[in-house]
Amino acid sequence: MENLISKYNIPGPRYTSYPTVPYWDQEGIEKQIWINSVKQSFSESNQEEGISLYIHLPFCESLCTFCGCNKRITKNHEVESPYITAVLKEWDLYLNLFDSKPIISELHLGGGTPTFFRSESLDLLLNGILSKGIIPEKHSYSFEGHPNNTTASHLAVMAKHGFTRASYGVQDLDEKVQKTINRIQPFANVKRVTEESRALGYNSTSFDLVYGLPHQTVDSIEMTIEKVKELMPERIAFYSYAHVPWIKGNGQRGFDDNDLPAPEVKRAMYETGYQLLLKAGYKEVGMDHFALESDEMYQAYEAKKLHRNFMGYSASKTQLMIGLGVSSISDSWYAFAQNVKTVEEYYEEIEKGEIPIFRGHELTKEDLIIRKHILNIMCHFETNWEDEDLQNQFVIDAIKRLKEMMQDELLEISNQQLTVTEKGKPFVRNICMAFDARLLRNKPSTQLFSMTI
Repeated sequence: MENLISKYNIPGPRYTSYPTVPYWDQEGIEKQIWINSVKQSFSESNQEEGISLYIHLPFCESLCTFCGCNKRITKNHEVESPYITAVLKEWDLYLNLFDSKPIISELHLGGGTPTFFRSESLDLLLNGILSKGIIPEKHSYSFEGHPNNTTASHLAVMAKHGFTRASYGVQDLDEKVQKTINRIQPFANVKRVTEESRALGYNSTSFDLVYGLPHQTVDSIEMTIEKVKELMPERIAFYSYAHVPWIKGNGQRGFDDNDLPAPEVKRAMYETGYQLLLKAGYKEVGMDHFALESDEMYQAYEAKKLHRNFMGYSASKTQLMIGLGVSSISDSWYAFAQNVKTVEEYYEEIEKGEIPIFRGHELTKEDLIIRKHILNIMCHFETNWEDEDLQNQFVIDAIKRLKEMMQDELLEISNQQLTVTEKGKPFVRNICMAFDARLLRNKPSTQLFSMTI
């Protein structure tokens, strides 16, 4: 395995979209083209699937030096009210495009730190969003919380609005690692919010665990997972730290690169964590994700209904995902669009009555074919090209490019079907890269992505 890690540990996308953001059309997307694609997608899918909403709440009181998210560091909570007002105005701009009331099937609050906001502020936000849509009987509403500042009041407000899943960033429970990444949170706080969530009726709790952090060791991974097992969250995201300081600036320069584990040590961390999670009863679901058999994420994976978008893996699929707030990315299936990245620009665009996108991409016919294959591989560890709708010359050429990976027993190809082997699952990003027409036609001269392993 170490030889394979050395061979395939190269920079590569995480494929929350295809094309990936660096390969969106450099000319961007005309706002009217984006608006037309939203209208088309809504009319095609709202009554059957509903829509997904992602709301980006960017504020944090302190900087976690491992974080790659778009955030604004402040202790001034006066920022809450104007930001919520702007998000609700943006929602109205989208509502004006719809020909009927939206069925809000999925809703996720991300950040930043959503629980930076007071519970009263979140109540105001959610009232404003949900009162203008339809909440279906089967829906999935979730939020990301910081164990240190998520209160019983936060949880109660979310539960009142139909939230049933909470995701907590645990990362690592070793004090030295926490100090290095400026994310000090005692296990007692993690335990408290988990127990309070369950007491209020949340049926799924998710922990984010990260391997490859500075000063992290195999022993600290083992200790962290042993502590996590005391709480048995329904889902665990166990993913590689994406070290991209050339993109994220000073936020990821709070430590020396020499403090990061070597690739072979990092892989040992994953193997250790992987085996411990399986032994504890978790099932592997997609890339870097694990769930208990009782959780709908695992059930969706088994039923081949798992989906992946900018929010990560989802147990259900909606064709239209609207991102609200600073830097949020929206997906109409036919096109992508990203909002402006600073709070000031965002307010300026909203006050002008403009949907605040600054870049995007309209997918070509080839993009859509390749997107389906990459989604299949990322969600189901397999894809096929039996249907004419899934065939084009680049896909045929991709099969040829995968010959070496097939020889390395990372995948099997037969009868117009590709299946990733157990041995190949850690290399799923590399497999997807063989289908990535835009990456292969225009290889970057500088490093755009984190390492795949």
